[in-house]
Amino acid sequence: MLFLVRMDVNIPHDLPEAQANEIKAREKAYAQELQRDGRWRHLWRVVGEYANYSVFDVASNDELHALLSQLPLFPYMKIHVTPLAQHPSAIA
Repeated sequence: MLFLVRMDVNIPHDLPEAQANEIKAREKAYAQELQRDGRWRHLWRVVGEYANYSVFDVASNDELHALLSQLPLFPYMKIHVTPLAQHPSAIA
């Protein structure tokens, strides 16, 4: 199942820089692991914002929820999920 996911990140300004950097490093490692195994198919930055659009390919809503809730930045995110279906005019 494919899902388009928008993630907006809002790290509190009073979070110590070292702690924020450690969380971001864990986030990067986890995101790259999911990309390598094929579940995080695409990851694009939104220009001028601390946000991204991503495409996930997972077996179920529950799997997606589990993956997203394990993101180290999850407590600082607003997430919007859109399920995707094949368009009849698509050639791929």
